[in-house]
Amino acid sequence: MTFDGGPTIIGHRGLGGGAGENTLASLLGAVEAGLSWVEIDVQRTADDRLILAHDPVDEAGAFHVDTAAASGALTLEEVFSALPPHVGVDVDVKTILEDALDPRTAPLLKDVLKAEAQRRPLIVTSFDPSVLLALDGTGIPRGLLTWLWFPIGHAIAAASGLGLEAVALHTASCDPTPKARPFPDCVETAHKSGLQVIVWTPKPESLTPYLAADALVVDDVPGTLKALAR
Repeated sequence: MTFDGGPTIIGHRGLGGGAGENTLASLLGAVEAGLSWVEIDVQRTADDRLILAHDPVDEAGAFHVDTAAASGALTLEEVFSALPPHVGVDVDVKTILEDALDPRTAPLLKDVLKAEAQRRPLIVTSFDPSVLLALDGTGIPRGLLTWLWFPIGHAIAAASGLGLEAVALHTASCDPTPKARPFPDCVETAHKSGLQVIVWTPKPESLTPYLAADALVVDDVPGTLKALAR
């Protein structure tokens, strides 16, 4: 199992709380705060490098896929080199429009992740199921990400049907509604189907409803750790 012993706390793009996103300082700050897992966003550049970036464009509005990594973006290799090997990494793969014509992102990732999996825990998550299927056979756990209010039943059934190892649900998909079974029941069904359950971006003051999950991806690491201690 990727996660065990109660919900593992994963730093969303690092430490959170104004510490920057997808930066080495933020990621190392999360580790210094005591986390054993961090989450990063990865996409490709014009020269087929893998960089940390959430949006398809940089601050100047230039598309990463049109720009060389030498422009100063933090690369995936730099992150793996800087993080202690005991720290697990949730690699959120951001495919782009250009992958519809030339799906190079997953193949670029495959060899890098297979090599890195020899020395640290990894999980790959994505909103794009085709990326997860392309990484089948690597031995690296894969999780289907779902967007806000995506029905929890559909998400768990889809992840199971795709043969994945995890489902990563936004908190809005987990909140009680008359059209969905209670969250703990959904987690139990996911576990029976072989899936682990990740919930992303619960707030420190609202952790309790999601503690049945296997992992929580949080924006505010210090606040979350304080809330759990209480």
